[in-house]
Amino acid sequence: MVALPELSAEVRAGLAPEVQVYLAALEQAVAVLTARLAEVEARLAQTSRNSARPPSSDPPGTPRAPSPAQGRRAGGQPGHPGSFRALLDPTAVDAIVACVPEQCADCGAALPATAAVIDPEDERRQVTEVPPVAAMVTEYRLAARRCGVCGHLTRAPLPVGVGREGFGPRLTALVALLTGRYRLSKREAAACLADVWGVELAVGSVTALEHATSAALEPVVEEVWTAVQQTAVANLDETSWRQGRRRAWLWTVVTAALTIFHIDRSRGGAVARALLGPGWAGLVGSDRGTMYKWLPADHRQVCWAHLKRDFQKLVDWGPASRPIGQQLLEVEAQVFALWHRFRRGAIDRRMLLDHLVPIQATMWQVLVAGSDGPTGKAVGVCWDLRRLWPALWTFAQVEGVEPTNNVAERALRPAVLWRKGSFGTHSEAGSRFAERMLTTTATCRQQGRSLFTFLVEAVTAAQQGAAHPSLLPDFST
Repeated sequence: MVALPELSAEVRAGLAPEVQVYLAALEQAVAVLTARLAEVEARLAQTSRNSARPPSSDPPGTPRAPSPAQGRRAGGQPGHPGSFRALLDPTAVDAIVACVPEQCADCGAALPATAAVIDPEDERRQVTEVPPVAAMVTEYRLAARRCGVCGHLTRAPLPVGVGREGFGPRLTALVALLTGRYRLSKREAAACLADVWGVELAVGSVTALEHATSAALEPVVEEVWTAVQQTAVANLDETSWRQGRRRAWLWTVVTAALTIFHIDRSRGGAVARALLGPGWAGLVGSDRGTMYKWLPADHRQVCWAHLKRDFQKLVDWGPASRPIGQQLLEVEAQVFALWHRFRRGAIDRRMLLDHLVPIQATMWQVLVAGSDGPTGKAVGVCWDLRRLWPALWTFAQVEGVEPTNNVAERALRPAVLWRKGSFGTHSEAGSRFAERMLTTTATCRQQGRSLFTFLVEAVTAAQQGAAHPSLLPDFST
């Protein structure tokens, strides 16, 4: 935009009073419109680099952040050991087939059937195949007998552990696995069951089995929720969701060994308080969202990856805030370079703290200068970071705290894919199934446990009225 020339005081004084008033009004209107235009242009320029928008929303031609892998060819790099499928022990295979050559490939002479001393060992090749399977249907014939004394008719009940729903625990768990883990639609899950196992299910039956699995997981998830509220470090994040025709939010709390999900109509701080519990005394890693303002700064770790986007936004906002954003980006680069050295073991925690001292001093000077700057955007960011100052450096002091909230964002990615494919959930019951399946899936992955096996155990326990299995890690082993 072209800058307007300044009128000297002498020129202004020579103007008629009405002209002076009119000119002042025009200058004020131009200033307001210029600021509004700058804000609109900044909003239009938002990308995944300077906002919370996902990369998939970036328009074509959006420049990407430089990758440290630039200049290298795709695939494994020189010196990479490679990854190969290990051979099973011969005692673990189902069949061994000996393949012996009958004649020489060079001269055609007959070859002996048994190996000689000069012959090398057999080369082992293992081929894995899935056997043809079909669902097993068991018919229970419940006989009835009339009492010869009182005439009452008594019918035999189903054996203990056999559900009245008509579906066993493995099939129930398999349906939940297909829809809740692999994100198949109900119709696709029914088609998969028919194609692979020969099981014919209506869409309504798929929903009923989801609800049965959800009910079986309810006490499991409640136990996880209680345990999460007693941990020392947790990372929180949230993403948009849909429940029916209304907007909702999917929250996640991630700890070292447990992850929980919760769908709520609110994105406010009351939900975060409820997730962590009234007695929360640990540390929280999160972004700078207003829903976390109730947390004390010395019990938080603000995500530096989010800060990087905020700093880039200041650079892109315009010339007034660009110097502040550039200086803060330089600080961010130094912080991450130092953290990566610490993670590699090049420096210990004491050295990490020592090296951070000059970086912290530089950043504080930038924030102080930016707090009195000419643009409201930079002023707001600088004042907020000064208020959150202790929360910027918790990672350097406390073991188990990361400088980013990546662990929570990664936990949300499968849920985002679920939302994109199903457009959310349609009812409260559907939301409970989604959050319980997401909780169980993420926690089993953290602990290296088989999700399908755990689902079968949970459904079996529910059908038999037995104690539910636990997702809490066993630290005694």
